[in-house]
Amino acid sequence: MAKKKDRYIVGLDIGTQKVCAIVAEITDEGRLDVIGIGQTESKGVRKGVIINLDATIDAIKKVVEEAELMAGVEIGSAYVSLCGTHVRGFNSRGVIAVSGKSRRIEPEDVQRSIEAAKAVSIPLDREILHVLPQEFVVDDQDGIPDPTGMTGTRLEVNVHVVTCSQTSAQNVITCVNRAGLAVQDTVLAQLAAAEACVTSDEKDLGVALVDVGCGTTDLAIFEKGALWHTAILQVGGEHFTNDIAVALRTPVSEAEKIKKKHGCALTSMIPEEDSIEVPAVGGRRPRIMARGVLGDVVQARAEEICQLVLTEIRRAGFDRSLNSGVVLTGGGSILEGLPEIAEQIFDMPVRRGAPVGIGGLVDVVASPVYSTAVGLVLWGYRRRMGRELGISRQAATGTFGRISGRLKNWLQDFF
Repeated sequence: MAKKKDRYIVGLDIGTQKVCAIVAEITDEGRLDVIGIGQTESKGVRKGVIINLDATIDAIKKVVEEAELMAGVEIGSAYVSLCGTHVRGFNSRGVIAVSGKSRRIEPEDVQRSIEAAKAVSIPLDREILHVLPQEFVVDDQDGIPDPTGMTGTRLEVNVHVVTCSQTSAQNVITCVNRAGLAVQDTVLAQLAAAEACVTSDEKDLGVALVDVGCGTTDLAIFEKGALWHTAILQVGGEHFTNDIAVALRTPVSEAEKIKKKHGCALTSMIPEEDSIEVPAVGGRRPRIMARGVLGDVVQARAEEICQLVLTEIRRAGFDRSLNSGVVLTGGGSILEGLPEIAEQIFDMPVRRGAPVGIGGLVDVVASPVYSTAVGLVLWGYRRRMGRELGISRQAATGTFGRISGRLKNWLQDFF
């Protein structure tokens, strides 16, 4: 049974369109149940980057109050998502000689190899967000998930290093702290989403997670159970909305409603007789228009996003190794017809991913919209329960991570 202070886990997803907080409880049986949710419109974030501190702080306070009210508990800290075009990932390799007379590989050797892998030159204005082990190599024997206890003279590790802008990360931490919360961990958004909606079998066989958000589309490629490639594309759901607003000459707010209610990314799925009412600008009378016209606009943008994702997958060299296909998630993936047109363009299986592996208010969070927020909770849960191989807490490798980590530990001594 978890201690009372560790019984509750909070995920805080700060996105371009919405800010969402999810409170989950670790039960006596070790399950994770969602007991509280708060959500509000995000007005201080653009393409995943905070541009208005006060608006973001107010939004965080609002969702925390909602989640606390529903859950009946006070929230003191949270796992927070981090995304935006400033995030970049690359693969690295570390090599060390195994110390000791017996040449037995100890946990300290594993940690040294990872430290060697992340000893790469990065600009002064950037910090390391994650160092994620992919595989270990012991004396030329590769494909080893955990070499602890093995015997060898040379230990190598392949890792995926995720870096971010120090200022952007600090702005996120500042907003969360000023809203009255400590940051337990900052987690890459698509990595959190994968925790919630990608299965371990898919990660083993090879899968691409495509998180279609409002301002960006985030890509994460997994193979052999590990993360091998990340990318963030500067197109998302808001581009569908803007296209509709311009093409149909309607206000952006009305274009968003039309997209959600009538939008379809594949025109062949739209019955010919379907029509929609389109509000006009400047007080003019609404117009009746064939739904197929809207479909043409939406399909063009959907094809562009899918082609950009496919180009990135090919550039990374994984176009022939994604045996599990593609998992679409995020609010933008709800668009009707998007999985179907993605299958045509990717020429591989595509499914829409929603959060799984969690109890409690399952019917409320069983939507791609909540993948990142639920994933943050699962991320924290798996670390607290010690069920992941992930070597140490990698989000606290930068200056701000260390500060927030110390603050978290200090707060936990009192609560």
